[in-house]
Amino acid sequence: MEAVQAQHEDKRPKIVAFLCNWCSYAGADLAGSGRMDYPANLRVIRVPCSGRVDPLFVLKALEQGADAVLVSGCHPGDCHYAKGNYYARRRLTALLELLEFTGVPPHKYRFEWVSASEGKEFAQVIREMVEALNAAEQKAAMAHV
Repeated sequence: MEAVQAQHEDKRPKIVAFLCNWCSYAGADLAGSGRMDYPANLRVIRVPCSGRVDPLFVLKALEQGADAVLVSGCHPGDCHYAKGNYYARRRLTALLELLEFTGVPPHKYRFEWVSASEGKEFAQVIREMVEALNAAEQKAAMAHV
């Protein structure tokens, strides 16, 4: 009972992050081990490559209650699987168009390149996503007043 009550009290937005194993996951690890300040709103799903992220994974995460989804991979030209991040960019750009067409607000989905040495940049991306979600929530609350 207490766990359910604590869950309802935690109003922080939930971000599901699909992070490539080689760069973005390592960047997130660097942010954590470097004790860089960023919100703990993240639920990480480690994938071998951003090219492995099916757009349906993003839709499913949003459908199941994620407030936002981040997909992050190696910078172009640095993919450990040669072209995986290029495939991801093509697929996930098409997904962005679909989300816009269906009315999903743009702040609910983000695609970023983050390398293993960019812990600071990773933390910044998470802060920006949480700020955008909080601003959208406040705007929606003001619209109902």
